[in-house]
Amino acid sequence: MIDVVLDRYLRRYPAMAAAIYLGVVAALLLATWIASADLYDRHTALRATSDLLDQLEGRKQRSASNPGTAIVPAGSPMLEGPTLTVAGASLLQRMAAAVTTVGGNVLSSQVDLQGPLSKDGDVSVIVNCELDQPALQKLLYDLESGMPFLFVDQLAAQALTGSNADANSRLRVVLAVSGRWQGAK
Repeated sequence: MIDVVLDRYLRRYPAMAAAIYLGVVAALLLATWIASADLYDRHTALRATSDLLDQLEGRKQRSASNPGTAIVPAGSPMLEGPTLTVAGASLLQRMAAAVTTVGGNVLSSQVDLQGPLSKDGDVSVIVNCELDQPALQKLLYDLESGMPFLFVDQLAAQALTGSNADANSRLRVVLAVSGRWQGAK
């Protein structure tokens, strides 16, 4: 019954039928535009989140053109290795490389896997080395600002005297450094 009345009304006023038709088409176009804008916003947010994740995981450096952001060093923030022992060896290699890079000599080293924090995945290394006084600051900066994240737990420096002393004022440094093992994958 309502269909018959509506059909008669629209036949009598064809302009009203055209206005309803245009209104429905406009509503559908508006709905399409809103859905497209929402998809674009989601895509932009996903791209920004993916870029941030890449930066945090060290796969991509931040652009130097953006002066407000610091450059993230490349590498994993955690010590890598399938076992805690291998992670300790990689930490020892990292320490030896850092000492030799600044011109120092590693005299002795010790990996501590049985410490109180080792069950939580922390690995500690104690390194006894000789290096120049200015190189100590470079060494500490390299260890604390690079990857993986390393923490200086203990630092003892002593100037060499007597026959062991160089004109360059060398130091004997005992350095305890720890890092977090990421665990088995």
